[in-house]
Amino acid sequence: MPFLIETFDKPGHAHVRASEREVHLAFLEANKALLLACGAKLNDDGSSAGGGIYIVDVETRDAAEQFIAQDPFWKVDLFERVSIVRWRKAYVDGTCYL
Repeated sequence: MPFLIETFDKPGHAHVRASEREVHLAFLEANKALLLACGAKLNDDGSSAGGGIYIVDVETRDAAEQFIAQDPFWKVDLFERVSIVRWRKAYVDGTCYL
């Protein structure tokens, strides 16, 4: 069962996100087999909303927690809060999985 992970950056930490971005992207590339989707949350004007969304294909909450704990953004203490919930795939790219 996939899990949705939503992260919320600490206020005033945009510089941390920017400085660690390349290492974070390398982490995502190395773990792309687990990623059903992921990306940064944005404001309407396209600027950073200070966080991200990951939908990871793992079997347990523990595995989802282990995944996010390996993210370089986690390791540099960027996140103020992280939410992890189970996710049921209903439609992806116009395909029904129900």
